[in-house]
Amino acid sequence: MNEDQPLSEQFRIVAKKWVDADSAASLLEETKSAVLARMMAGQGDMPVNRAELNVKSSEEWLNFITNMVKARERSALLKVQLEYIRMRFSEWQSHAATRRAEMKL
Repeated sequence: MNEDQPLSEQFRIVAKKWVDADSAASLLEETKSAVLARMMAGQGDMPVNRAELNVKSSEEWLNFITNMVKARERSALLKVQLEYIRMRFSEWQSHAATRRAEMKL
């Protein structure tokens, strides 16, 4: 984040990143069942519980879940950055109001 930019521009940039990250995380979460089903179908002709066990114990499934969690983590971090910018703006507003009140005294 470039501290020289106006807070509104900082917010716009982080908000865009957050939307992209949140979308990516949601896509992974929403397709989890479909990915599991496809991976299970690739196991061949075997009982569903056995295919599920094979898939869920695979490195590929572990990587999928890890990527899904990391995507949600990135989204959450960007959301916190947005809140930080909001807090800085609120503090700036408060200081500006205090200065105006002091100038009237």
